[in-house]
Amino acid sequence: MYATERQQEIMRYATAAGRVEVAQLARDLRVTAETVRKDLNALQQLGLLRRVHGGAVPVNQLLAEPEVAARTEWTEEKKRIAKAALAELPPQGSVFIESGSTTALLAEQLPPDLQLIVYTNSLPVAMMLTPRPQLTVITLGGRVRAVTLGEVDNFALRSLREINVDVAFLGANGISLERGLTTPDAAEAEVKRQILRSARRRVLLVDRTKIGEAALWRYGELSDIEVLITNDLDAEQSAALNAAGPHVVVV
Repeated sequence: MYATERQQEIMRYATAAGRVEVAQLARDLRVTAETVRKDLNALQQLGLLRRVHGGAVPVNQLLAEPEVAARTEWTEEKKRIAKAALAELPPQGSVFIESGSTTALLAEQLPPDLQLIVYTNSLPVAMMLTPRPQLTVITLGGRVRAVTLGEVDNFALRSLREINVDVAFLGANGISLERGLTTPDAAEAEVKRQILRSARRRVLLVDRTKIGEAALWRYGELSDIEVLITNDLDAEQSAALNAAGPHVVVV
């Protein structure tokens, strides 16, 4: 079985963008959505793509992890997700804001009169919030990953084991009913596992491109999350995710 010329074109799109959407491919290639789905299924059989909700990703995308500063796709959707997450802030106490593009947008939108202890493993979040005198900002320490600018490894884990926070705001590279919550990096996965243990309430912020995907390292289950905030899910998808544990908020 060999890829056709159209399927090779789809692979070029997927390699360049990191993900392809059925609807967009149908418009760009001037074919029906059903034709695109057949092509994606064929490329999956060839081991070149993996089908996800609404499209497909290259198989090596399971290992891919763009730098946080480069994650500019879906910015408006991520801003809406971050804004919706403000409703989950406690009136007082402590929160954890994990490293990531959507969680950073949450940090940007924190109300100016908010008085909280903010724990974070994100250097950009810490630098953003430290000038605000009404917030007490505490970082974990540890090795800083160049890709995410997040602190990981033993120092970070040791700090996490010593704290209990009221609400943790987390992200994920992949979330699915079958594989749970996933991330491409083992050190990030270990930190995420400990954040889940250290928080009384856990809120996951993910745009819809992460739904149905699975990255390399599994760090939690859907049932570990109290609230999942995302965008553009239909009623059937929301119901399936709700049944797995979290209350789903669609913005």
